[in-house]
Order: sequence, then structure tokens, then C-alpha cells
Amino acid sequence: MKTAVVLLNLGGPDSIDAIEPFLFNLFSDPDIFKIPVGQKLFAKIISSRRAPKVAKEYELIGGSSPINKWTEIQRKKLEEKLNNYDSSINVFTAMRYWNPITKDVASEIKKQNFERIVLLPLYPHYSISTTGSSFNEWDRCFSQEGENVLKVKEYYSNPSYITSLNERIDQTLLKFDEKIREEVQLVFSAHGTPISLVKNGDPYSHQIKETVEHVMELRSYSHKHHLCYQSKVGPVKWLTPATDTMIRELSQQNKKHLLIIPISFVSDHVETLFELDIEYRHIADEVGIENYIVMEGLNDSELFINALFEETKKTLEN
Repeated sequence: MKTAVVLLNLGGPDSIDAIEPFLFNLFSDPDIFKIPVGQKLFAKIISSRRAPKVAKEYELIGGSSPINKWTEIQRKKLEEKLNNYDSSINVFTAMRYWNPITKDVASEIKKQNFERIVLLPLYPHYSISTTGSSFNEWDRCFSQEGENVLKVKEYYSNPSYITSLNERIDQTLLKFDEKIREEVQLVFSAHGTPISLVKNGDPYSHQIKETVEHVMELRSYSHKHHLCYQSKVGPVKWLTPATDTMIRELSQQNKKHLLIIPISFVSDHVETLFELDIEYRHIADEVGIENYIVMEGLNDSELFINALFEETKKTLEN
């Protein structure tokens, strides 16, 4: 049966000039910013104001988002693995806020008359602001009679995903001097969400906690660990503790060796390469952290590709 697997991701600006239109698309998203009247005007104003600041951040990480490169690598690796299982499967990428943007990918898939479509988010944890928004955009862009669209909602406890995280943690621990390796604090940093989402039943924060527990259980609680949240935007209350606050608190407790683990991201982008590795490194230096190492994203991890393969296969066979 001719099948399209669509990897859903955030996307990121592929040049400095793309930053403002990328931000405009982001702030136009009604699943994240619920503005009853004039959302496009709001998006235009705030994206033009934020673009110069954001441009400086992207300049420090090479002038574009690596999320596009890593997602394409993940797409190719998954397609190769799936073709060994079923040669009639094609894998596509649909980005929510930048190219290849969802409406263009949906149009291309519609032309090719696939019998089944699997929507596979590159967000292991479900939130209305990520997976939910991507699903909603797909539904707006793709509709045809007799469509057979299968949706992978979450896979935050998939064993291959958990193992892929532990593999990266083990690789990163080797960067610390052997003498202090046992003292290293594992600091899991997840993208935050407003508390209002949690109160409205969004499961994301609970799933993040479960992933952390699965990871630590698999490694027999080898080190002290902590969970915190980053990337707060706006004046509303967000999940706490914030990652920068956690860094300061650990320093006050004389915990001077930190391994920062981006737990909600499956590939490196501005929030890992700039926010965690540059912005928060300055804070770590200021408060006397002696070793501050940020874990590389899952990126091209074969174990993570296995997780994507397993979730796709399970969805097709159910």
C-alpha cells in the first residue's frame, strides 16, 4: 500500500533574512497565541520588533537554524530503514513555521495519491503548542474524501528513545575529568510552557517528568538529577524552576559540575546552541560553575531513528 510518512517539526530560519517571516508565522499560530482580533497585525508588529535581537542569536550559531539540516538527515535515515521494511513508503518533512512548510508538503502529497499517510511528529512529548498545532495545520491544509491519515501522538517512553538519550548522556560524561565524573549533576532542561496550558490539561509537563524518570531508572540513578525549564516568553507564569535559576541554585549548593541535557528537543537548534550553550554558559561562569557541558542533541542518533521506525511500524500494523 502506497504510504507517505510525514515528519512534523517546528522548522527554523535558513538565513538571517528569513528570521522575521519565520517569527511572523510563529506569532500567527492560534494554537500558541490566542488573540481574538487582529492576530496578523499582532504577529507583524512583534516579529518586526523581535527580529533584530533574534538575528544576533542566530549570527552566533552560524547564521541559520541547524534544525533543517538535522531533520533532513533524520528523514533520509528513516526512509532508508522503512524501505527495507516496505519499499512503497516515502518519507517527507513538513515544517510548521518555515520551509518546507506544511501547506506545500500537503499539496505535493495530495498530488501523488498516497493510500495512507502517517503523521510522525519530531516531538516525543505531546503538547497543543507543538504536536497539536502541527496536526491542526495539517488538517487545515489537507482534506480529501476517503483520506486515511494515521497520527502518532506521542512516544516519550519508547525504549529506543530512552536508550538514545542515555547513549548521549554517557558520551557527554566522558568529556568530564574522570576524577569528578561521579559528582556531575544531570540537569534536564525542557522547553517550558505557560502554567495555563497545564491547568487546561496539556499533558506535556507530566510526560517530560516520566521521560526523565525512565532515563534515570535505566541508568540505575547513576547521578543526582534535576529538571528545569527554559525559553520563557512574555509576562505570564511558566513552568518552574527556570534553567537559569537552577544553575544559580546548584552553584549555591556547591554543585560545580553540570551536564545540561536538552530533554524536549530531538535535534540541535537555537535553543540548545545559543540559549543553553552560550547565554546560560555566561550565567554558569558568573556563579562559579567549574564544568558546564551541554549535551549534543539526538541529531543523527541511530537509536533515535530506531524509535521513529518502531513508532511508524507500530502505527501501520495496528
